[in-house]
Amino acid sequence: MGKRNFKTGKGFAKRDKKQPNGNGTWTDVQRENEKWEKYYKASGLIPENEWDTFKEHCQRDLPLTFRVTGSRSHALEVNQKFIDNHVAKLQDEEFEGQKLAPKNIEFYPAQLGWQLDVPKSVIRKNAQFAETQRFLVLETVVGNISRQEAVSMIPPLLMDVQPHHAVLDMCAAPGSKTAQIVEALHANDEQELASGFVIANDSDYKRSHMLVHQVKRLNSPNFLVVNHDAAMFPRINLDGEIVKFDRILCDVPCSGDGTMRKNVNVWKDFTVGNGLGLHSLQVNILNRGLQLLKPGGRLVYSTCSMSPIENEAVVAEALRKWGSAVSLKDCSDELPGLKRRSGVSSWEVYGKDMTVKEKGDESVPSTAFPPSEEEAKSFNLDRCIRVYPHLQNTGGFFITVFEKQPDTKKGLKRTSTETESEEKKPKVEETAPVKKQKAPRTANEEPFVFLDPSNDQLKQCWEFYGINDKFPKDTALVRNAMGEPCRSIYYASPTIAKILKIEEQKLKLVHAGIKMFTTQRNDSSNCPWRVQSESLHTLKNYLGDSRHLSCNTEMLKILLLEAFLKIDNLRETGLDEEFCKKLEEISEGCVFLTVKREGHEDCLFPLWKGRANVNLMVNKHDTQELLMRLFDIATSAKDEGKEKKHQKEMESKRSSEQPEEKEVKEAEV
Repeated sequence: MGKRNFKTGKGFAKRDKKQPNGNGTWTDVQRENEKWEKYYKASGLIPENEWDTFKEHCQRDLPLTFRVTGSRSHALEVNQKFIDNHVAKLQDEEFEGQKLAPKNIEFYPAQLGWQLDVPKSVIRKNAQFAETQRFLVLETVVGNISRQEAVSMIPPLLMDVQPHHAVLDMCAAPGSKTAQIVEALHANDEQELASGFVIANDSDYKRSHMLVHQVKRLNSPNFLVVNHDAAMFPRINLDGEIVKFDRILCDVPCSGDGTMRKNVNVWKDFTVGNGLGLHSLQVNILNRGLQLLKPGGRLVYSTCSMSPIENEAVVAEALRKWGSAVSLKDCSDELPGLKRRSGVSSWEVYGKDMTVKEKGDESVPSTAFPPSEEEAKSFNLDRCIRVYPHLQNTGGFFITVFEKQPDTKKGLKRTSTETESEEKKPKVEETAPVKKQKAPRTANEEPFVFLDPSNDQLKQCWEFYGINDKFPKDTALVRNAMGEPCRSIYYASPTIAKILKIEEQKLKLVHAGIKMFTTQRNDSSNCPWRVQSESLHTLKNYLGDSRHLSCNTEMLKILLLEAFLKIDNLRETGLDEEFCKKLEEISEGCVFLTVKREGHEDCLFPLWKGRANVNLMVNKHDTQELLMRLFDIATSAKDEGKEKKHQKEMESKRSSEQPEEKEVKEAEV
């Protein structure tokens, strides 16, 4: 019987970023910039009587904000745990004379968004917040909460994503909004698995992998990551048609001057030229997004800039180009708790030299200027949403929602790019023949190769676990050049699988699918593949009953605390005799363990039953979170070196006690 590798302890803290001053020491960045103040004072965006409050908020650090993952069935339980264990304790806490009681983000649904009016650096460093910091870190790692700036939560909420939607996130990294979109897609998974999908794109290859890391913890098989220039996003074929999306997020690259509360370099680096230089790119990305939008669909355009050049000017140019084919949605009745200001229809255009420019000046883009009086009447730019830091203690942000009319041909001034993007390719059969894909263009990327459902290894899995024919068995894939199941078999949703199977797509693929089966060495003649915990939620409704067990919560506690339990020792605890009896009777291999919890949802875990040992196949972070959430047992993982040493000791011990027993490794993190 081996103890899982935990120890009590506190979280880690990082030093706040400071600016080198040239003499080997560090100083705080001065949160002042004459150009910034001159530009935004002259813009008239902020009423004169609010300017001092506005500027004061811009100079402060952001409060800590997070949201509970609403797509998880135990979201309310996690939320209640935070209320019971942390909100109550922090009610009377103070920092620099200010009360720190956590409060709900007023516009976030179901009271699942939270704000603590203290910078995250303070939470990390002060002992009085140690328990709260640990909760935030652990729940973030396992995907139960997302630490995200409050204004960043707005665009996905206004998209109104439904489980059947085809969704595109054009400029997705680092991925907090993408994760929110994926959560919305899976919001009703307990009733029915989502049939839609999310394609997340980023033009920067390294950032696209950051995106994978951010969203992977949500375990979505309906999620695809690609690496393209958003303004030139390629056409995607599906069932012989060019894919048009129900929802698109167009969160474009911007100067980021609304992020000065978290990115202090904005104070040092701000120039009007930053926004001017990005304006044309923003126009092009938005135009491409509208081309890809389905008639009747919704596109959300957003920036973390407050400049009209990057916001209303870009929106106006799109409305000018598309005419009556698109319109701005009035969102005044949505997110009632959000304090906002309306978009503007007039503004001064400053050049890089900080002088006002007139229309026709070649030093600035012609599309940067405000619309004419006649245009302004039909554009309805007042429907755009402006969020300023002093309104609700947030960052600065801009959001607007486009809707595409059912008849998009009317009023649209078509271009050669649009015409090309509308062309249809020869129809592709719904069930394309399974072919081994060509090797990827880059040596670092493994191909996505789909397996024939009758593959011997797959058949063994289907039969051993009793997976019925309602499960889409033609969506299993591997990621190796040989196209054979070696270590892992992945699962992609049927629609994502169709997209991946069409070799002519020419998509630069980065990520797709979730791990479904992983090889597990054992001495029996049973199935050598175990079900990965990340795919169990997807598979559970298709599994047969033959390999199901159930136990009580006290037995679960033992299984979480102890790794590689001897079945004989487990029986001696006397905690759940029925479970122990059935465990002894069931054959070796992966088992599905249901834990009944009175007043709460049942838990389902993969369990490995060896010849003499049993082990819960849950990674260390999930194990720590479950112990804390279900049993109020606070633990933290030991360092990697001790982890490896412990595993070697356990393997050596098992070898001496059971020479014929093969080791059963813990699930990968």
